[in-house]
Amino acid sequence: MKQTFFTVIVISALTFVSACTPKPVAIMTAEVNPDNGQYVICESGKPVLQYNYQTVYEEDVVRSESQKAKKIAYYPISGVYLDEYYKSNPAVGRDGKATSAIWAIPRSNYIHPLYGLDGEMLTNDWPDADHPHHRGIFWAWPEVEYGSQRGDLYALQRVFARPSGNVKCSGGPEYAEIEAENRWIWEEKKAIAREWATIRAYRASEGRRIIDLTVRIQAVTDSITVATRFTNSYGGLNVRMATPQNQNIAHFADTATASTVRCRADFSGIFESSQSTSGMTILQHKENPEYPGKWVEYPSLSWIQPTFPTPNTRYPLSKDKQLVLRYRFIVHQGGKPDDAVLSKQWDDYHSVKN
Repeated sequence: MKQTFFTVIVISALTFVSACTPKPVAIMTAEVNPDNGQYVICESGKPVLQYNYQTVYEEDVVRSESQKAKKIAYYPISGVYLDEYYKSNPAVGRDGKATSAIWAIPRSNYIHPLYGLDGEMLTNDWPDADHPHHRGIFWAWPEVEYGSQRGDLYALQRVFARPSGNVKCSGGPEYAEIEAENRWIWEEKKAIAREWATIRAYRASEGRRIIDLTVRIQAVTDSITVATRFTNSYGGLNVRMATPQNQNIAHFADTATASTVRCRADFSGIFESSQSTSGMTILQHKENPEYPGKWVEYPSLSWIQPTFPTPNTRYPLSKDKQLVLRYRFIVHQGGKPDDAVLSKQWDDYHSVKN
């Protein structure tokens, strides 16, 4: 009888302790927005970023306050874009009037908006004028070859990333994560590749926030290659920022003979709705194939990117092995961090085992 009584007391005590122990607070959350089907990562209820998994049409774009009332004007185009359009659309006559609206195609599989630590919008989507296909932070290639045919995942011609519906979300006290599967669909008919994007955003600390992006791609058919525009220009991880005041773009890569080859870039300025300077650092991971990717910048477009693959090459996608590309974004208050700080951030990134 005494033993039974003791057991009851112990169980009751354990129940009391369990009830009084605070549960971990999910400071970082990743959830679907029921209104539009897109996935949002928040910290304590405040948005950090939106991952656009479902198709985004022009009227649904999230814009800054100054841009909401503007009607987008599409300019006539010529040169590279027009030539590439005709290559990808051989049935279209060359005697018509083409504008940049040919690139204003509904799209998905990208990050926008990305917010600064004070709530300022750092990225731009469906911008006015001649680059409506630009869309926040997106990973895509201007030249996707499928056998003897060529499509443009970057400028949304012939081949598109489409959601499969397989998405996992998790959150907690330190970070939240979205893992989503897409399929590359050729002319809306045939899947040629599978893609998995993992976006992990950490809780802000000491005036900065870390966001890790991992993209894995695997062919599901033969003869698929990706390349930058004309194999010597832009493509890969593409970053179209909102245009700030006092814009500053800086990028750096150690020489190939250095004992440690660090590769980083930074974009900063005073963004709309903010009175102070802020920005974002981009780090390439050394295990990316053909590391380091060449930095390409277009200051007039508020654009900076690490390109992939190597200039003057095409990278074959395999059915047996995934292409894995990893990057870290560090959203920060203030301007470009000191070089010593940036080097330590690169070292810290590479000290984490995945």
